[in-house]
Amino acid sequence: MPPWQTQHGGNQTRITEFILLGFGTGREAQIPLLLLFLVIYIVTISGNLLIVVLVLSDQHLHTPMYYFLGNLSCLETFYSSVILPRVVYSLLTGDRSISFIGCVAQFYFFGILVTTECFLLGVMSIDRYLAICKPLHYAALMNGKLCAQLATGSWMGGWVAITITTSFMSQLAFCGTNEMDHFFCDFAPMVSLSCSDTRTIEILSFVLSSVCAFPPFLLTLASYVCIIISILKIPSSSGRQKVFSTCSSHLLVVIMFYGTLIIVYVLPNSSTLRDLNKVFSLLYTILTPLANPLIYSLRNKEVKEALNKSARKLYNNVRT
Repeated sequence: MPPWQTQHGGNQTRITEFILLGFGTGREAQIPLLLLFLVIYIVTISGNLLIVVLVLSDQHLHTPMYYFLGNLSCLETFYSSVILPRVVYSLLTGDRSISFIGCVAQFYFFGILVTTECFLLGVMSIDRYLAICKPLHYAALMNGKLCAQLATGSWMGGWVAITITTSFMSQLAFCGTNEMDHFFCDFAPMVSLSCSDTRTIEILSFVLSSVCAFPPFLLTLASYVCIIISILKIPSSSGRQKVFSTCSSHLLVVIMFYGTLIIVYVLPNSSTLRDLNKVFSLLYTILTPLANPLIYSLRNKEVKEALNKSARKLYNNVRT
């Protein structure tokens, strides 16, 4: 009996660990991939933590917009840390094994964070809609209490949805091959290895994925359509161009994030999509957390001013 299987219930064996095949076995590609993912992780963590620190420390950033951006940056920090350190470790050591409990735990925390991001991006689109399309009512509508409720609701929604899915997944039996053709423990690769009847959990996952992805996505699109219409009414061409540039960048990241999630988790699992699963997964697990600090925050004038002020303060402290 292989070391990754144990006797369970008569002649049936049960998997105790999985092998994440990752990005292939070619040794010549391991070092470039290791350096690439290590750099991406360092930049992602540094950028998102910088946003969190600036939002917490600078009084000028204590607004609803930056409150949600701080939540997003905090989420992206945890998000990247659930996936990338394990990938870097596998590339560095060649050890691709992960225990069954570790695999379920990785999916659980990853699932909470990615589902929370779905809700949070929808909330952020509402905030931008109110700020641009309803400026006179913005301060009264988007008060501190509502901001806290929306952020808490986003985190709680992600936790509830994935707790339900993971509780069903933990009851599946895995008794065949333990090789998972992915770089982390995702839903479809794990379920495909199960020797249990997976119809119930697949239907459940489809329903929850649809509920968590489509409404926030459609809400975001609707918000940005209204925002673009308002932008077109701005008399100043320079002001119109500035706001449109910011919103188009936001919309590009949102479409990339929601689009790849819908392809991976909602659309039928055809052989063509299965082959592209890892490529789509790279977009929303690695590139989106890297892009968000640059797109949402570091291009903003207020964030640049807060960063310059913090840098000057740090420089003066060092000199004295």
